[in-house]
Amino acid sequence: MPSYNSAKTVEHAIQSVLTQTYQDLELVIIDDCSNDETCRIVEKITDTRIRLIRLSQNGGSAVARNTGMEAATGRYIAFLDSDDSWYPEKLARQHAFMTTNKIGFSFTAYYRNEPNGKKRLVPAPAEMTYKKLLRNTIIGCLTVMIDRTIVGHFTMPNIRTRQDTATWLAILKTGIHAYGLNEGLAYYQVEANTLSANKTKMLQQTWKMYREQEKLNYIHTLYNFTGYVYQAIKKRVGGYA
Repeated sequence: MPSYNSAKTVEHAIQSVLTQTYQDLELVIIDDCSNDETCRIVEKITDTRIRLIRLSQNGGSAVARNTGMEAATGRYIAFLDSDDSWYPEKLARQHAFMTTNKIGFSFTAYYRNEPNGKKRLVPAPAEMTYKKLLRNTIIGCLTVMIDRTIVGHFTMPNIRTRQDTATWLAILKTGIHAYGLNEGLAYYQVEANTLSANKTKMLQQTWKMYREQEKLNYIHTLYNFTGYVYQAIKKRVGGYA
């Protein structure tokens, strides 16, 4: 869990982890040089499964997540930002799904909490490949679980945005497939003033990811970009849950 000036939301996010029905877990929180009360709030929660790592300089969410993955001792890695949350059965349902089907990379459906107070369900397709994900935005970082004994060591590229999608693409490019559990098991909070809500910047960053991270030529970039835009619109205008 990367955190940066998340005093208003981090405790709720932490409690959504600690109240999981699957209790054999560790929560590594990486604070990216917050200047508010974030660290004090984390430190007052007395649970031995929590580890707080304070970075000496602000590096962004990719650096924070990579630091957390290096520190984590578990076989499975799951991601949650400090302003999002999980349903209590999220880890248990996903762990069972993965072990039963011998899956290395899974994700789930999730709810988008919109600034207007309504929520939308973002479904999880049954399977995603590298080519499919190039034209889609369907894998929510807060829903991903990865078995490191199957996928192996991985890190997120040190870019300011789209580092999660670039990571999934890098994993899928090796031939591993991602499998979706179509159950809404997490909440993603959409803030009106965040980068994810700034559509123009996200479009620019996605185009840049195709060209610089994936090294696609112009034609392939345009082809996948149009698919991405279509899927992004479809995700955002879908029916309310």
